[in-house]
Amino acid sequence: MAYSIEIKGEILIFEINRPTIHNAINKEVIEGFKQFIHSVKTNKTIKLAVITGAGDKSFCSGGDLTVFHQLKTEKESFGMLSEIAKILYEVATLSIPTMALINGTAVGGGCEIATLCDYRLVKKEAKCGFIQGKLAITSGWGGGTYLFEKGMKHDYALRMLTEAEPYSADQLLSIGWATELFEGDKLAALNKFTRKMIVPHSSVLQAYKTQVIRKWEQTKLYERVMEEVATCAVLWEQEIHHEAVDLFLEKKK
Repeated sequence: MAYSIEIKGEILIFEINRPTIHNAINKEVIEGFKQFIHSVKTNKTIKLAVITGAGDKSFCSGGDLTVFHQLKTEKESFGMLSEIAKILYEVATLSIPTMALINGTAVGGGCEIATLCDYRLVKKEAKCGFIQGKLAITSGWGGGTYLFEKGMKHDYALRMLTEAEPYSADQLLSIGWATELFEGDKLAALNKFTRKMIVPHSSVLQAYKTQVIRKWEQTKLYERVMEEVATCAVLWEQEIHHEAVDLFLEKKK
């Protein structure tokens, strides 16, 4: 199965399970995200929702290009991008805190998924970055919009987007993208982190998360995310994008 959902005490863990292709997102994983959202919403005992990747090399490499590169037009790409962006918006606005437990490389859409979470616990060997610019497109699932919401300095956020390069864990911590770094077992690191941040009463966690969501609603976060999606779809159709993806896939052979 391309994903797993497991409850450990008061923590729900969604793990993308496609390690042989860097935990890339396909339709089955997208369905997994829907189940993940449903599981959080229907289990009132959960205090933290965690997203991670299988193995020790990759958190998520974004969309599976063998699937998504078949989309050529603005209309086709917008259909895919907007569907995933809507699902990820639901993840971002869950009523409890969310965490990206980054066990390995998170690039492209994988970096977008990590960015929309409330916390990013990053393995010291991991590298993360918005590499979409190298493929002649912008982030297309709302990642750029979420990045500017994270309280980072504006120039750090913009530079991270426009450099289109993976950053080291130390860099990610220094610019304020990573919440903390860890070494060794990811679940041990998760347990250590949550001992400090999960208070006894889930109502308190939900109340604070509601404050964040209220701000996002007032500043029309969803509308801004969808505008980002539309921009990416326009660029997606351009021949320069398809040429860049072809070249990227050729180098991977």
